[in-house]
Amino acid sequence: MAMSVSAADAKVNVVAAENFYGDVVRQVGGDHVDVTSILNNPDQDPHLFEASPSTARALRHAAIVVYNGAAYDPWMDKLLAASKGGNRTMIVAAELVGKKAGDNPHLWYDPATMPKVARAIAQALASADPSHQADFEQNLAAFLDSMKPFDAKVGELRLRYPHTPVTATEPVFGYLSEAIGLDMRNMRFQLATMNDTEPSATDIAAFERDLRNRKVRVFIYNRQASNAMTRRLRELARVSGVPSVSVTETLPAGWTYQHWMLSQLDALSTALEGKRP
Repeated sequence: MAMSVSAADAKVNVVAAENFYGDVVRQVGGDHVDVTSILNNPDQDPHLFEASPSTARALRHAAIVVYNGAAYDPWMDKLLAASKGGNRTMIVAAELVGKKAGDNPHLWYDPATMPKVARAIAQALASADPSHQADFEQNLAAFLDSMKPFDAKVGELRLRYPHTPVTATEPVFGYLSEAIGLDMRNMRFQLATMNDTEPSATDIAAFERDLRNRKVRVFIYNRQASNAMTRRLRELARVSGVPSVSVTETLPAGWTYQHWMLSQLDALSTALEGKRP
């Protein structure tokens, strides 16, 4: 049970491990929330994040905490265990969608995830601040309505490009690829990259053949996790004439979650048409 807000003008303190969840909290909570997002730099590799004392302090004052789970942000479990905020309401995206450690943790790329997270946020906010429940419900309805262009774009691409072969350096875009019905290749390579291990020589050679022989329509890479191998594959895609699409794990500054997702789908659509975004 979340701690209640006593004063009518007091705001609910919410901490989100990732800024895309924080953005949804802001959209649902409106003027009645004070949100701190921990991972918020789209130019930083999230896997290299280290929690600071300020992160622990923010958690101590949080009425609601939202994080991804599925071993994507394991530092949150450690911080929460060390923090004394026993009255907090916890919203874990992985638990809402039935995912666990070992599954693809990039849950926010699954079109089914954010509506569930938004509903859980609205419920938690109404519990913490009952006097503004009507506002939270209204904002939730507006958020769900604003997701319709994103869902429509997924449906459009699913109709136009079923089973189209594509490839990626890691499975950041995996859930959206599945929703669209694309044929995602080189999964062993992607899992090795995600788990910070070396892909086998066989898997590297297969990836390079796909690009060199244009067996894939699009090459997708994570702009936040660049290394020598990623740069080499990007160059090979360029010289082979395979359009590239960059995706990120963190919401760009000043964007909403909906704008971010839709813009990446637009870039993918352009690339699938055979153009370079």
